[in-house]
Amino acid sequence: MGPPPSRRPASLAAWLSANAFHPAPGALAPGASAGPAWSGGRPRVIGILNLTPDSFSDGGRLATVEDALRAAGRMLAQGADGLDLGGQSTRPGASDVGPEEEARRVLPALAAIRAAHPEAILSVDTFHAPVAAAALEAGADWINDVGGGRRDPAILKVVAAADCPYVLMHSRGDSTCMDELAVYGDVVLEVRQELLEGSGRAMAAGIRRERLIWDPGLGFAKTTEQNLELLRRLSELAGDGFPVLVGPSRKRFIGAVLEEPRPRARLWGTAAVCGQAIAAGATILRVHDVGPIVQVVRMAAVLRG
Repeated sequence: MGPPPSRRPASLAAWLSANAFHPAPGALAPGASAGPAWSGGRPRVIGILNLTPDSFSDGGRLATVEDALRAAGRMLAQGADGLDLGGQSTRPGASDVGPEEEARRVLPALAAIRAAHPEAILSVDTFHAPVAAAALEAGADWINDVGGGRRDPAILKVVAAADCPYVLMHSRGDSTCMDELAVYGDVVLEVRQELLEGSGRAMAAGIRRERLIWDPGLGFAKTTEQNLELLRRLSELAGDGFPVLVGPSRKRFIGAVLEEPRPRARLWGTAAVCGQAIAAGATILRVHDVGPIVQVVRMAAVLRG
């Protein structure tokens, strides 16, 4: 028997605009209207599952498939709209472990979570085309690419063939050199321009526009002040018609502002950033601490009316 069918959204816009915290089965049936922009509802919350020994805040905590399965169940019970599984640390200074090791870390957990939670939206965080292809075959719904198609351009054809949502993140260089590339005249304008260029490459490879999600790449080739400026002016990115995913969870710039060196102690700073992102038009929040951020989203939705 093959893997259980994925919950790959036939319409990304329909998923984003759904008001329920968990879309009902069949709500994303083929033929539902699709569009490039988020059309309402409340931001979605995606829980992070790091299947790595060296991620910056929780490396090694999910050392077995059973650990990952428990964490997935907990996040979904807390209200996560989806889960993002990663087997490659992208923190500054991290080494590329290669697609074979990355797949070894991700695929067993992905298969177990898909089997246990067939209705869950599952994303795989990878910039390797072979990992993306294997993950989609194993039941992943999305690909979340921190390289935005630069690190392994073949990933764009993989995503196009699968016709799945694709998170195109802004970054420069790789984990070994990105801090040296945080040089901008106007960080918001240049990030926007580079996202537009990346979107052009993705569409030229066959990815439909309505499958694209933008991520400004907080912490990737950005200084603390540049991250803050992107958040202050996030509406300028949200105005281009692409859903915007923001991933601020526990990051260095929050620690710098709060003078908090412990990543796991940055929850309230993360919550404040998520509130700002929601107000500026973010449509998806990618976080470690699902329960508290779901509460932030619910409260923000009520305040917005």
